[in-house]
Amino acid sequence: MDQTPEQIQSNFADIKPALTDDHAVVEANRCLYCYDAPCAVACPTHIDIPEFIRRIGTGNVKGAAETILDSNILGASCARVCPTEVLCEGSCVYLDLDAPAIDIGRLQRYATDHVMDKDIKVFDAPKDKSLGKVAIVGGGPAGIACAAELGRLGIRAVIYEGKAELGGLNRYGIAPYKLTNEETQAEIKYLKEMTGFEAKTGQRVGRDISFQELEAEYDFIFLGVGVSSSRMLKIEGEDKTGVIGATEWIEELRNKPLHETKVGPKVIVVGAGNTAIDAATEAARLGAEEVTIVYRRGKDQMPAYEFEYELALKDKVRFQWLTQPVEVLGNGSVTGLKCRKMKLGEPDDSGRASPEPVPDSEFVIEANAVIKATGQVKHSLLEGIDGVELEWGLVKVNDEYATTNPKYYAGGDCINGGAEVVNAVYHAKLAAKSMHRILTKGGK
Repeated sequence: MDQTPEQIQSNFADIKPALTDDHAVVEANRCLYCYDAPCAVACPTHIDIPEFIRRIGTGNVKGAAETILDSNILGASCARVCPTEVLCEGSCVYLDLDAPAIDIGRLQRYATDHVMDKDIKVFDAPKDKSLGKVAIVGGGPAGIACAAELGRLGIRAVIYEGKAELGGLNRYGIAPYKLTNEETQAEIKYLKEMTGFEAKTGQRVGRDISFQELEAEYDFIFLGVGVSSSRMLKIEGEDKTGVIGATEWIEELRNKPLHETKVGPKVIVVGAGNTAIDAATEAARLGAEEVTIVYRRGKDQMPAYEFEYELALKDKVRFQWLTQPVEVLGNGSVTGLKCRKMKLGEPDDSGRASPEPVPDSEFVIEANAVIKATGQVKHSLLEGIDGVELEWGLVKVNDEYATTNPKYYAGGDCINGGAEVVNAVYHAKLAAKSMHRILTKGGK
């Protein structure tokens, strides 16, 4: 259906809007300030959640932000994109009392937005960056977090990013009803000014500068390159107009005004992870009349979080479980997706029941677009680094996120294949601390 630009913009309104001052204080004072709080244990960066909430409740919002950012330097974006429903809030003791969990994510956003909006620098990073030099390959969450942590420690950090803007997943790969371009860039600007890292955008390592050149100039190199393009379905007709990868689809959406991204009336998304949910809900909010997610396993095996699934249902996204695509139909452009029904067999290496085809069960779903959300391929860039060992295309690291080449560290999706932003921040922080110890002769 046709929608005005204003209607589309309204469809993409913030799904977790900011708290007012009064609401934040009231919510903060609900907290029980648990000893050995399970919410803090559940946070991958181990933010002292009771402490920052207590500070909000007593009016010390700057102190709250300092507590957050000391543990999670990307606390502002993580407040918006973290799956708090299954991490900190999912561990809140109030749930054991059949009461609503503390609104930790929005309280975290309240504190970090406060210092960013008012340009309050919560850390006094050294101006002198003479302890050492580190090149950061990739300007996504892992790279930015590593650069900011190094800057706090008095180490010169220079990010090399092939795209025009920093941000990586936060800038190009997350639905704008969770995190906008403006919010992403505001956080990066704040951290850059506070910690003093540098950035060279439009500079792709391997094209504009080699790893050998970086090795000659820098003490260490941190790999934060994430993963690459969407994985192929490897079915007939995949090259037709109207077939696109989910990450490419979301990036297109993030690179221009929302109303300029056109969708047909019938959209199919292949896959059932969190990225698939984002792509499906975005298509629905842009005006697609029918959005269908097809997944070769059942609901109980879907990788997406339950709250993401519920979000898709609210946007009237349909789900076709136990459905395997076999061919994209159409004469040049997509007109449909031929599928076959599946049944669950024995568990595979992942521990999930392995889908098996049901004989003579093929059927067609009409579609104008097919969005592929079945994962991303690993970066071929990583294969050319001497001494950096890979396993299944991912960088092998130790518990300090050092690779098998002592010159290199790595973190984020290039070591785990795709996890949360908060995990990338944690990797980057430990890597930065390890590099600092070595540069200051502290050893490992």
